[in-house]
Amino acid sequence: MKKEYDFSNAERGKFYRGPNLKLNLPIYLEKDVADFVRKFARKKRLDAQTAVNKLLREKKALIRSVQ
Repeated sequence: MKKEYDFSNAERGKFYRGPNLKLNLPIYLEKDVADFVRKFARKKRLDAQTAVNKLLREKKALIRSVQ
C-alpha cells in the first residue's frame, strides 16, 4: 500500500445506499435439493426460482397452520 492516497477528486457517498437497503442474496442449494427443485420445476413447467418460491410458500403456510 502507498503511504498516502489522493482523495481530492473523490465523491463522498458514491456507493452508499442507506440503512434500509435490502439485498437479494444468492442462496446455494445442496445437490439433492437442487435436483429435486429442477425436477419439480420441469414437471410444473416453472423456472427454478418460481418453483423454489412456490415450495417455500407452501411450507410457510403449513408451518403457520400447526403453530
